Amino acid sequence: MITRLLKLGLLLVCCCVVPAFAVGVADNESATHSSEAAQYQIINTYIGTGYNIVQFNLGVLSHYSYLVVSEGKVLAVDPGRDVQTYLDYAVRENLEWVGTFLTHSHADFVAGHREMEFSTGTPIFVGHKSGALFPHRAVKEDETITVGSAVIRIMETPGHTPDSLCGIVCPANNLMQQEFILSGDTLFVGSFGRPDLMGGSFAASELAAMMFETWNYKLSKLSDNAVILPAHGAGSLCGANMRDEPSSTIGEEKASNPYIKFANDRSAFIANFLTGLEPAPRYFAENAKINQMGPERVDWADPFNERLTSLDGLIEQKEVYIIDLRDSVEYSRKHIPRSVNIALRGRLETWTGILVPFTSRLVLTGNAEEVREGAKRLKRVGYNADYILFEDYLASGGRSESAEMVAAADLHQLMRDGKAPVVVDVRKPAEWMGMRIGEVLNIPLDTLEADAARRLNRQEPVVAVCNSAFRSSLAVGLFKRAGFTNVVSMEGGAEAWVDAGLPVRRISDVSGAAASQNSDKTFRNPDLPDRLVPAQLRQMLKDLPGTFEVVDIRPAAQVLDYNPVGAVAVDLVDLLESPKWLAGDVPLVIVDRDGSLAMIVAGILSRKTRRPVKALLGGIEAYWQQIETGFIRERIIESGKTVGAPDHGSAKPDFPAAVPVIKEPMTPKSSPQSSPKPVRKGAGC
Repeated sequence: MITRLLKLGLLLVCCCVVPAFAVGVADNESATHSSEAAQYQIINTYIGTGYNIVQFNLGVLSHYSYLVVSEGKVLAVDPGRDVQTYLDYAVRENLEWVGTFLTHSHADFVAGHREMEFSTGTPIFVGHKSGALFPHRAVKEDETITVGSAVIRIMETPGHTPDSLCGIVCPANNLMQQEFILSGDTLFVGSFGRPDLMGGSFAASELAAMMFETWNYKLSKLSDNAVILPAHGAGSLCGANMRDEPSSTIGEEKASNPYIKFANDRSAFIANFLTGLEPAPRYFAENAKINQMGPERVDWADPFNERLTSLDGLIEQKEVYIIDLRDSVEYSRKHIPRSVNIALRGRLETWTGILVPFTSRLVLTGNAEEVREGAKRLKRVGYNADYILFEDYLASGGRSESAEMVAAADLHQLMRDGKAPVVVDVRKPAEWMGMRIGEVLNIPLDTLEADAARRLNRQEPVVAVCNSAFRSSLAVGLFKRAGFTNVVSMEGGAEAWVDAGLPVRRISDVSGAAASQNSDKTFRNPDLPDRLVPAQLRQMLKDLPGTFEVVDIRPAAQVLDYNPVGAVAVDLVDLLESPKWLAGDVPLVIVDRDGSLAMIVAGILSRKTRRPVKALLGGIEAYWQQIETGFIRERIIESGKTVGAPDHGSAKPDFPAAVPVIKEPMTPKSSPQSSPKPVRKGAGC
């Protein structure tokens, strides 16, 4: 409790101080800007009792896959679609294939289960609830897969999907010795697999409730020393807030996984599990279907649909997406009109899946090596592509455009002189709020094509910015597809801006007109948030449901006990620390027991964001006195009974026994504290 209060105190102080610290803008997307990130890499070999587990990483998809190896036998676990790396390993080590184990029907990539079957002639092990439509061996709770001296015991762990499995790896001579957990998308390092990817066939809250049961009655009962080997790492969109580590243990997760702190409160667990999830990329549902049906075999030597020699009649078609695979500098100098620059040295698979409708016609351009690699990689996420070599396009007489980049120093000078065009930061809202290059507009890349024309004048010049120019170069093409005629990208992105020593705005800075002119002062008075009286909040609940967000910072048990305003229980530290609460346009209403702490917190948050932040005056106690008891009193008077006038000034009302009682705040039991593990930022550029 003392540690928590100290942490909270530091947060309250730090939110009122402008700290002097170096700004870093690297994120997990930057780690994918290499050729190695686009290939399966062996990153670890875990030693068990009589067996090894080899861990592969595919950086561009943040995908971990595994080979369980023992006594000359080998089993693939959650392999990617291009399986040659696994096959080559088995040949090198003179291993005999046992089969392939799929923990569930993956949504973010097309799995290699059928490719492994075609290549090795061995079975595919999948859950009996998977609905698999390809030849397979269905497995269920407590059944086993044997690989030499290793035994993989099946545990059904619904939550991410209804059919999710974990494989508990034990030595054959001691099945009670739980050494490793092949956790798939059920349990990640610092997170759980998101529950909202079933496309409406299961409600997200239903799956979140399943995950609550899975953790409490299954996974938490395993050995604290059991090593967790997940199918994804930081940067994957299959979960939120993952730590940048390839493995963990059950004991470490109990101490540090932020969702597990709600493991004793089903309602709070579900509410927090569903909060802050980014929209799922449009290709996820399609990949899940492909994996369930059984992917077609790929001719990796010829991964294309068709080679084109001209684009006559295609460029202006809305359903045609031309993806330029070259780097941002080459693209800026000369490119095909309406083409979109998704460079090879980055998350080509993910960004294509986010931005390009699955039914669109996809045309790749670049040099021969680039289009071949691009076509192969897009097969990983189920896309089939035509291609035209960029030199062939130019030779056919095709028209080209340019979009020269602006240097960071030049843009800064234009901004200082008040002559800059509209500057659009295309990163995620949390990134934009954490650090930005000035008073710039935020339109995230994944909504840009739809939102740009609605928010901006197509005839006005625009500068797109991000971290490294990967996303901003991509944004240029999306702007042009939306009809904008004068768009450029900032060269080098925010990394170049920071390297040049130019000023930035941070989450701790006062934004907009509220900024103090005395910028050398360390302390600044917090903005006073808007205050809502209970009657106003009640009227908003009746007349404007869904147009604002209410969070309650009382202990979760008290919120569950009495929650008349439909608030989401939020941990106070999370509310102050997490940038997700600063995003959005709808008002954020903060409530507590008596309004005192809510006013302080709302004042702090008001300094960090332009989102309207309000506090409930008098808190839940005032709401009870003025709204709930007033409603009961009116009903009693209507029935002919008389009651005394309410004492609105009472700090502790005399609650009738028949209605929920607001309890005094409870002192939480202390829990083991662990050193904070790094959380890598969301996919950036």
